[in-house]
Amino acid sequence: MFAIVEIAGLQYKVEQDQKLFVNRLKGEKGDKVSFDKVLLTVNGSTTVGAPAVSGITVDIEILDHVQADKVIIFKKKRRKGYAKKNGHRQQLTQIIVTGITGFEAEKKTKKAEPKAKKEAAATEEAKATNDSATAE
Repeated sequence: MFAIVEIAGLQYKVEQDQKLFVNRLKGEKGDKVSFDKVLLTVNGSTTVGAPAVSGITVDIEILDHVQADKVIIFKKKRRKGYAKKNGHRQQLTQIIVTGITGFEAEKKTKKAEPKAKKEAAATEEAKATNDSATAE
């Protein structure tokens, strides 16, 4: 079972108990956050959202706020005496996925639909027999 969720403007494929680094999130160490912009879920069957799957949420816990490795930016133009060196460390948040919830409600609605269809078919059939009996 996995889901594709949008976190801080980027899309991630997440599974239960998975640790990953995302762009810096608001919140303190140990906070629990829930994301409801789930774009796709796979739990036996694939559900694609348009644009998001309703009723499914991804719960995470913030483990730590860290900085990524330094990225060096070096610009040079040969024979001009131009050289610039710059660096950058991206601010990241380490998270763990505690759960993907909402599949139970999805199953209940799927089971309820066939009963409703059967009842509708039965009422239509009853109307048809009543109409044919009155026509004779």
